[in-house]
Amino acid sequence: MPAPSPGLHRALLGLWAALGLGLLGFSAIAQEPFWADLQPRVALVERGGSLWLNCSTNCPRPERGGLETSLRRNGTQRGLRWLARQLVDIREPETQPVCFFRCARRTLQARGLIRTFQRPDRVELVPLPAWQPVGENFTLSCRVPGAGPRGSLTLTLLRGAQELIRRSFFGEPPRARGAVLTATVLARREDHGANFSCRAELDLRPHGLGLFENSSAPRELRTFALPLDSPRLAAPRLLEVDSERPVSCAMDGLFPASEAGVYLALGDQRLSPDITLEGDAFMATATTTASAEQEGARQLVCNVTLGGESRESRENVTVYSFPEPLLTLSEPNAPEGKTVTVTCTAGPRALVTLDGIPAAVPGQPAQLQLNATENDDRRGFFCDATLEVDGETLSKNESAELRVLYAPRLDDSDCPRSWTWPEGPEQTLRCEARGNPEPSVHCARPDGGSVLALGLLGPVTRALAGTYRCTATNAQGEAVKDVTLTVEYAPALDSVGCPERITWLEGTEASLSCVAHGVPPPNVSCMRSGEAGIIIEGLLHVAREHAGTYRCEATNARGSAAKNVAVTVESPPEMDESTCPSHQTWLEGAEAAALACSARGRPSPQVRCSREGAPRPQRLRVSREDAGSYRCLATNPHGTDARIVTVGVEYRPVVAELAASPPGGVRPGGNFTLTCRAEAWPPAQISWRAPPGALNIGLSSNNSTLSVAGAMGSHGGEYECAATNAHGRHTRRITVRVAGPWLWVAVGGAAGGAALLAAGAGLAFYVQSTACKKGEYNVQEAESSGEAVCLNGAGGGASAGTGAEGGTEAAGTAEAPAGGEVFAIQLTSA
Repeated sequence: MPAPSPGLHRALLGLWAALGLGLLGFSAIAQEPFWADLQPRVALVERGGSLWLNCSTNCPRPERGGLETSLRRNGTQRGLRWLARQLVDIREPETQPVCFFRCARRTLQARGLIRTFQRPDRVELVPLPAWQPVGENFTLSCRVPGAGPRGSLTLTLLRGAQELIRRSFFGEPPRARGAVLTATVLARREDHGANFSCRAELDLRPHGLGLFENSSAPRELRTFALPLDSPRLAAPRLLEVDSERPVSCAMDGLFPASEAGVYLALGDQRLSPDITLEGDAFMATATTTASAEQEGARQLVCNVTLGGESRESRENVTVYSFPEPLLTLSEPNAPEGKTVTVTCTAGPRALVTLDGIPAAVPGQPAQLQLNATENDDRRGFFCDATLEVDGETLSKNESAELRVLYAPRLDDSDCPRSWTWPEGPEQTLRCEARGNPEPSVHCARPDGGSVLALGLLGPVTRALAGTYRCTATNAQGEAVKDVTLTVEYAPALDSVGCPERITWLEGTEASLSCVAHGVPPPNVSCMRSGEAGIIIEGLLHVAREHAGTYRCEATNARGSAAKNVAVTVESPPEMDESTCPSHQTWLEGAEAAALACSARGRPSPQVRCSREGAPRPQRLRVSREDAGSYRCLATNPHGTDARIVTVGVEYRPVVAELAASPPGGVRPGGNFTLTCRAEAWPPAQISWRAPPGALNIGLSSNNSTLSVAGAMGSHGGEYECAATNAHGRHTRRITVRVAGPWLWVAVGGAAGGAALLAAGAGLAFYVQSTACKKGEYNVQEAESSGEAVCLNGAGGGASAGTGAEGGTEAAGTAEAPAGGEVFAIQLTSA
């Protein structure tokens, strides 16, 4: 029995080594200690919250297990080596749940730690005093009940956004909850109206949670300062019955002056003052009216209150009675030429004066007469009366106006002949006439068109521009006057005078001009976008680079308007090699397609191609008959361009001819030739597949001819010629028969050769399974004195043969059969 191969020996050693390692691994697993685990081990939960705990073990089959805790439970899930339990309404500051399993008569335990926290939901600031004097201390106290753990808590007292004091309670026991922070603060002026608050921060970020903040409701502090001086009171010494007189009360050094309360009264009559503040001072003013019952001496009182303290001042006032004088006209509205009498009278103790002429004695009237003229219209008359009260002379007067009736007058000062207004803003159009009674003025176009709405506020539009006839009328007559109205307005660029899009033709001359509407006439300039300062003027010789966006701006005294104008430059068609290649290739059998030709130009040209000479038939698929010259014509409204295109049609290979010479067969030792001709474009590459074991095969330079010199039985069989190009592959087969006397000898000796064939089959199997797969060995067969050649592939993997024409071809030129590689042993005589 042959010895085991080295490879098998190595395999056995590897198996034993693997078994040894497996046993060692099993032993290590068997000795691994068992444990219990609780997840999470340490947890921080908000007070009243819930938590899932997972209790597990690596014991293969634990006897029992559980989770010990004093907390409420809501649900449990379990498996063979684990259980999960939900704990709810967790309120204790700190608990230690225990996970346990009974395994192999041992108790496995894992202990956890659950702590709770409470957010600073309540932050309270102790109320502040109603009023705090400036310069005195007050106390701020902040309380945060229940929040914790206190060691993670920080309290801050704030004045607005400014921190006054900040304290952290780091180091406090984990069970500690709630905190208080107190500070003493000096009241200042700038603290008046300031909001004081307390901010609490619970920082649980080191525990994997967030920062929880809350603030108290702000409390406003009111500080004040009130000087010891009394307020300054100003009042009239004399106060007339039924007359109104101002009184005032002022004080400096108040803070805040706006918070001061002021009480102002005349005797028992309380006044309602208007208070004006300026810094730390205030001024309270009021109007007082005395009645006849108050005649005589009275006291005016001013009292100022701030922060619960008050200051007061008093003044004496004398109340008296003095009626107004009376001025009358015999005819207040007198026509021109009418005589008018003017009379001035007063009380029994008053002395009257009419236009500077006094009455003879106190209590008597003063009088004058006049003949009314136009110049007396709106003439005023003045009546003055004097009275002495308590050592002081008092004076009163009265005036009256005379109206003289006369026909209208239209003056340029009141009704100008020319008006110029800007469009848009509302204006009050005025054309006023002198006259009494006051004339009515009507302005309309002479042709009966528009009417001006005089005296009314309204928008001014360009439609109002024009000449109007104004007519003033009253009961005394009328006056007529023509006026011209000019309406100025900012420029406007519309699509008629300045279109949004302009088309130019390349090579022509064009100009970019825009017409704008506006009063006064606007000045218009255009420049290309992105080229500031370069104004486009005059004629341009149009080129493609003139296409683009231009900005046109119209300007006059009333404003400006801008508009973008898109200029398109169109051009005739143009084709070249890049847009319409002169040589194009189609594939026979593909879907019929148009030539790949396009043209440049604007608007986009239409391209049509037609075959020169015979027209191209309408086909669904490309045929090699489609090859030839085509003429492509590009057309747009500005011209045409033509181009000649040569089309080549490529097609898949076809083996058109496969013939043997001599035909029919060949005798042993004879020569034969196989010729293969293929049709294809581009030209096909020829390859051959010969019968297994066929040696001494020669190929021509282009592989189109296969030749054999000295044919043997192994040369008989099927030969395949394959033609291949980039578009496909085509094959044809032919059978060659090699027959002669040696065949009969072989047949006659078949019985005797069976044993030899059996031995040869074993040898062939061995060579095929070892050496032939590598293509490395020749085997000498002593019994037949022959040479064994390993053929890897179809017809020559081991050596090269010499062709009939003397050419040497490389091994492996024939195609392998579809089933895979062919391995064979050919025995040839030595």
